[in-house]
Amino acid sequence: MPEASVVIQEQERRPPVPQQREEVSAAKGEWTSELWHFRELLYFLAWRDVKVRYKQAAFGAAWAIIQPLFTMLIFTFFFGRMANIPSGGIPYPLFFYTTLVPWTYFAGTLGQAGNSLVSNAPLITKIYFPRILLPASSALSSLLDFGVGSSFLVVMMLYYKIAPSWKIVLWPLAALDMLIVTLGISMWLAALNVRYRDIKHVIPFMVQLGLWVTPVLYPCWRSIRSLLSWKDSVRACSPTGNWTGA
Repeated sequence: MPEASVVIQEQERRPPVPQQREEVSAAKGEWTSELWHFRELLYFLAWRDVKVRYKQAAFGAAWAIIQPLFTMLIFTFFFGRMANIPSGGIPYPLFFYTTLVPWTYFAGTLGQAGNSLVSNAPLITKIYFPRILLPASSALSSLLDFGVGSSFLVVMMLYYKIAPSWKIVLWPLAALDMLIVTLGISMWLAALNVRYRDIKHVIPFMVQLGLWVTPVLYPCWRSIRSLLSWKDSVRACSPTGNWTGA
């Protein structure tokens, strides 16, 4: 009995063992619950990005309109008036601005979120939080610019007297799809940038190249038609294509 009391007293003197942090398994989808647990930190990081972006900026959030607006004017003159790119009957300023608003969001988020893990390395080493919050906060904060730019798009539609069709009800789903795709690519680039620092140089080049190879400057149906004509040309040149009917 004396030995048992000594053991009990010894256990009471020991400091309590800290509880280990539960590891979240992304394969099981448990990371979503952890994100919900750290949702307040996500809002804080997103708001921090907004304040840093517009700190000491004379025009503030108006840059969300100025950047695609001036790009739209240049594209309207060179590609609309001079190159005469078809716009499907839509006025060229409205056609280009409609595509530049989501593209500006996509390009800006990639550039910011792609370097989020590296630029916040001191914060990562100090405290624990889901690393996905850093690129997610960049994607979330850029939604403010997207909303401001989209509001000016409504003004342009009123100016050109173009009424939206019933498909406008799908706009929230399209915005959500844009957010998910942008966040997925940003997470991938941010993780690669930690290991390969060349990614920070690849991101601007990829964004610049994507502006020309994706249907931002031309209608989507034109790119599909070009792909179909390219397929027909390859089939005509291939001896096996005539036999297989590919």
